[in-house]
Amino acid sequence: MEQTLRKQQSELATLIAQNSSTDGMQSTAIERLFLFRSSQPSAPLHGLHEPSLCIVAQGKKQVMLADNLYVYGKDEYLVVSIDLPVIGQVIEATPTVPYLCLRLDLDPGELSTLMMEAKLDAPANQPLKPGLSVNPASPQLLDAAIRLIRLLETPQDIAILAPLVVREILYRLLSGEHSARLRQIALVDKQLQAIARAINWLKWNYEKPFQIDTIAREARMSTSSLHHHFKSVTTMSPLQYQKQLRLQQARNLMLGQGMDAATASYSVGYESPSQFSREYSRLFGAPPLRDIARLKSGV
Repeated sequence: MEQTLRKQQSELATLIAQNSSTDGMQSTAIERLFLFRSSQPSAPLHGLHEPSLCIVAQGKKQVMLADNLYVYGKDEYLVVSIDLPVIGQVIEATPTVPYLCLRLDLDPGELSTLMMEAKLDAPANQPLKPGLSVNPASPQLLDAAIRLIRLLETPQDIAILAPLVVREILYRLLSGEHSARLRQIALVDKQLQAIARAINWLKWNYEKPFQIDTIAREARMSTSSLHHHFKSVTTMSPLQYQKQLRLQQARNLMLGQGMDAATASYSVGYESPSQFSREYSRLFGAPPLRDIARLKSGV
């Protein structure tokens, strides 16, 4: 089995390299499939990670979710089952041996349909777990991933065969040893569905004053249940989640639209520039002006 994994890892890396000649995330002719290449370690990148499967073929990456660090490399995969603000960083890559990864965005509805068709049961009476996990990739999963990327060489086959291979990949995830998180979201667990409603409200209303009662009402939960289950899934409180969204958006406004720090802080809901600067420095490691200058200089 070890020899099979090494051969599959090498083939997957070769295919990703052939279809991603430059650094960065690249879309493909296959819907929801993206390829990522990096020729050097990256700076920490803050962003909202949507539900997806990421399989590493070469190199190594780390993802920080609140205070939890997840490191994954070749023959491993990352699954994110709900929108989560994370800090990602490529930590092992060189021009001759670049970091190579594929990402397949996940559709909970598609997972749910497949579970019902395959008669797969959800784990009974299981507490909610963080919506992010790193697991070893099985030979069956890697084989399906290889066949999916190979379809890029025969575009005429994509429309018919890609949905079948994607379906197989999802089945491998749902029927594998580490399927609990995906089965939970696929069956629209009531508690997880409530957390998803809370997250969706925060995504669209992050600039509004934080009102836990309002969020609990949107989630259709008591405030105590919301706190408990929200932290189980995201590893942070609703208030911490809102702060990350606000600070990430403020950074985007300063970097992409040239806003000054005070204007950006008010735009995302802060009333105190000094509080904004403190929390910004805590998350990004430097005050706004210094951080944006560093990002623009590429240092």
